[in-house]
Amino acid sequence: MDLFLRMMIFVPLLVGGPLRAETDPALLPAPVVTDPGAAYSPATRIFQGIPGLARAPGGRLWATWYSGGSDEGPENYVMLSSSMDDGRTWSAATVVIDPPGPVRTYDPVLWTDPQGKLWWFYAQSYRWWDGRAGVWAVTTDNPDSPNPVWSAPRRLVDGIMMNKPTVLKNGEWLFPVAIWAEEPLKNLSVGDRKYVPPEQLKWQAGKVGTHVYASQDQGNTFSLRGTARFPNLQFDEHMLVERKDGGLWLWARTKTGIGESFSGDDGRTWTSGKDSKIPHVNSRFFVRRLGSGRLMLVKHNPTLDVAWLAAPSIYNARMKRSHLTAYLSDDDGTSWRGGLLLDERLSVSYPDGDQAPDGRIFLVYDYNRKADKEIYLAVFTEEDILAGKLVDARSQLRILVNKATGQATP
Repeated sequence: MDLFLRMMIFVPLLVGGPLRAETDPALLPAPVVTDPGAAYSPATRIFQGIPGLARAPGGRLWATWYSGGSDEGPENYVMLSSSMDDGRTWSAATVVIDPPGPVRTYDPVLWTDPQGKLWWFYAQSYRWWDGRAGVWAVTTDNPDSPNPVWSAPRRLVDGIMMNKPTVLKNGEWLFPVAIWAEEPLKNLSVGDRKYVPPEQLKWQAGKVGTHVYASQDQGNTFSLRGTARFPNLQFDEHMLVERKDGGLWLWARTKTGIGESFSGDDGRTWTSGKDSKIPHVNSRFFVRRLGSGRLMLVKHNPTLDVAWLAAPSIYNARMKRSHLTAYLSDDDGTSWRGGLLLDERLSVSYPDGDQAPDGRIFLVYDYNRKADKEIYLAVFTEEDILAGKLVDARSQLRILVNKATGQATP
């Protein structure tokens, strides 16, 4: 064990106080590996996906995703790549966070805060899902450097944060953190990727929820602000939008599509979660306020969106993860316009993005996590979305960010 890990054998937590990390290894900060080497080369990776993206103030793009093992499981680790030419070319993985033993890192998120600091969030759990996990973060004050200096990992709160924070008009930062309703399975064989030994099971029914944490001091401390409740949840993956009237709109992934809940008191209390009128497959989507004031939604659009745009209604049809499409709303989500098809292929998923000051939108997603193992970028504008095709000369679709080439052992 290196000096850093020995120094961190007792991990101070914001939620729950200090706990002994040698008996709870998911609480140990994982090494931040800035020279990953051949052990993490594309040829070693037989599964990868679930990406995120952020733009540094000077224009450098950062992309993150996770890999390790043959699927979501105890061998997972998160990684970073960057681009200084608007996404046309990308570095190899330059940073990896890979815990030792059966602890995994996964579901990474990138976010540039209002001060220009880049945050790299990720979940950490004992094996696939120990019932508690934890949101961790490392940060850098020089994200436009090809090799920035990263802070030590810091555990923020229990749970998983799959999407970016939201900064309110009053300056508060809100963080969408979930404790999954899915209790870890017991009595699995030791070789099962979802197996967790009894002493590492941390799930508590009373802590389950689609939570919103707040920070009033720019990420130094966090407190639980409120919790939305939804039926039919498995992986919340929720996002927050502050509406023009000051109310909050929470969007969550549900088994039947997209759920929604509303708050009029900065996230302290929430309406009962219900199905939205936006048809969607059971998968992550992406919604964000743009610099123009419009809302942008990127979602899967196999067959139903023409009818949805004409006369909104709820659809429960079984759809596939295909046809990632971007839409705009001028009226805070009451109606939607445009429809730029970003990628029609089956097995495209998990969009996440950021916007440059010049209006260009950079959006990352994955394709075929176990076969093609590719991460892609789309660059487009609001004008492209409204036209339903690329009309800006700077726009481009299907830019390859990264491809893994490893093959599973028969």
